[in-house]
Amino acid sequence: MTTSQDLPKGWATTSLGEVATYQNGRAFKPSEWEVTGIPIIRIQNLNDASADYNFSNNPHEEKFMVRCGDLLFAWSASLGAYIWKGEDAWLNQHIFRVDHTKVIDRLFLYYALINITAKLYDKAHGSGMVHVTKGRFEETPLRLPPLSEQHRIVAKLEELLSELDKGIDSFKTAREQLTVYRQAVLKHAFEGKLTEEWRKKHADELEPAKILLEKIKAEREQRYRQQLDDWKRAVKAWEASGKEGKKPTNPGKPKELPPLTEEELAKLPGLPENWIWEKLSWMTLGVDYGTSAKSHEAGKVPVLRMGNIQKFRFDWSDLVFSDDEDEINKYRLKRGDVLFNRTNSPELVGKTAIYQGEQKAIFAGYLIRVNQIPNIVDPKFLNYFLNSVVAKSQGNKVKTDGVNQSNINANKLIQYPFPYCSLNEQEEVVREMESRLSVAEKLEQEIEDGLRQAEALRQSLLKKAFEGGLVPQDPNDEPASVLLERIKAEKAKLKQKTRKQKKVAV
Repeated sequence: MTTSQDLPKGWATTSLGEVATYQNGRAFKPSEWEVTGIPIIRIQNLNDASADYNFSNNPHEEKFMVRCGDLLFAWSASLGAYIWKGEDAWLNQHIFRVDHTKVIDRLFLYYALINITAKLYDKAHGSGMVHVTKGRFEETPLRLPPLSEQHRIVAKLEELLSELDKGIDSFKTAREQLTVYRQAVLKHAFEGKLTEEWRKKHADELEPAKILLEKIKAEREQRYRQQLDDWKRAVKAWEASGKEGKKPTNPGKPKELPPLTEEELAKLPGLPENWIWEKLSWMTLGVDYGTSAKSHEAGKVPVLRMGNIQKFRFDWSDLVFSDDEDEINKYRLKRGDVLFNRTNSPELVGKTAIYQGEQKAIFAGYLIRVNQIPNIVDPKFLNYFLNSVVAKSQGNKVKTDGVNQSNINANKLIQYPFPYCSLNEQEEVVREMESRLSVAEKLEQEIEDGLRQAEALRQSLLKKAFEGGLVPQDPNDEPASVLLERIKAEKAKLKQKTRKQKKVAV
């Protein structure tokens, strides 16, 4: 607990409830939402400038109105302080409008709330959508300096944080540029532009696209015949053993889809002469959905889920597990398997990763295993392509949308257009891509480190400010204890005025 010895001279210890009043928003029901009118401020509108608004034209109490410059605090889901810079708007529930008195610096209170937010999370309830009750919020301690020092603190913070924000904006711009650069690399890769020089050097080894396609079809047919022979031998062994256990499953003849139409081909980028656009189905005998069985917090084998797919690869944290031997045998991954996320939010559906054999694992039902034939497609080539502009555009075209989720099923996936080229050139494309993407990844890591350092500096500046170490104290400043008395007096006047207004209304 803060003691008087801890406080700089002239400061006082108070609480958030003593220096301001906090008006919670109104619970606007979906049935009240309108297409146009006065916007309703929700938490997503505070966190994301591009988030859509709901509107209401119905008359509501003035206490729910927010004006430009009002100080707001989101007390649920994502705790945080904001200064409203938009037009007049309605205040939705889960947000306080901070009605401070005229004898406290508004921006000082804003920065104080930012500084206190981390501590408020410790007082919050709930697991998914956390919230802090008004009582706990108002009892939160606040170190209050004299009013003149508040002004000095704000001026210094505005100066320092303005420079810091410029640096953060530069980092964010660079990060956005890297995203554009990555997509450009992927675009050029799958148009054959990264391997132009390679093709010149190997011109005598390259075959026309028509012959390439014939070889792909022949390889697929050979794989199917091999699979069929293996099945027949397995059935004989099963019969010889007295038909113990389940009968081996007939592999079934792979689907043969109609070729891409002239109209479809016209919308795709041009390719080198020895490349060809064809459907993804030609690289596989059949795709698999993952297990739908319930997983557990511990067990023999991890079950990779959609959340484990991060930046073209698997993240082995936040795992669940299975002990079911039948499930493990059926869905066990093999090195080089490319997995496609078939159900996710609209912006994340279709992300992919390659299983590199890091440890024994199976895969969950929201993922599809492509089962690409190694002699036709390099797994890295496929993995990168499925994250390219062409693949993402195809996904957006064929996905079905539900509430906050989109789905791309296996039948739609195998009909994706795919740029086939020789296996040797695919490997060269991957080398060229990865040499560029590794540089981008290194730069992105430096940007993320810079952003973390900037955030740490922000917290350090705020901490220093509210410990009294950012600006010098002035012994001639009116003590904060006197200021607190003035705040109490003004709050009492406001309360009395509100009571009179209510009586008149009655």
